[in-house]
Amino acid sequence: MSITSSGGYLDRPHSSSLADVLTVILDKGLVIDAYVGVSLLGIQLLTVDARIVVASVDTYLRFAEATSRLDLTKQGGRPLTEIVQKGVENTVEGLARKVAKDKTKDAIETVQQKVEDVVTTVAEKVEGAVSHVMDAAENLVGDDDGGQD
Repeated sequence: MSITSSGGYLDRPHSSSLADVLTVILDKGLVIDAYVGVSLLGIQLLTVDARIVVASVDTYLRFAEATSRLDLTKQGGRPLTEIVQKGVENTVEGLARKVAKDKTKDAIETVQQKVEDVVTTVAEKVEGAVSHVMDAAENLVGDDDGGQD
């Protein structure tokens, strides 16, 4: 874009459409690569390594290859498959613990209810037996008193 003079008048710069601007950015690429380190008394406390890229895939791959950014394992990174696998393992393990906890709680509640039912049944039978023995004892005592009067 340049401003030129023709016959004493200045030509207005030609405006670009958004599509033209995006095409140039994707073609050339816009990369912000930042490395920030915070240290105290020579001890590294915080490290931030950030890459913000607005480019076509082809442009980014050319940039990454030129700056040796494609192999993340050299820089202490882990492969994406390893990260995903660890995340899935943690999720499955957490769900298994929750299911086991819920099943154990349900089993304990079931056993507790059955014990309460058995204790109630036994108590009712003992009460009935004691009542029967008391009635029988009263009848025996009543028969003995009736014969001596």
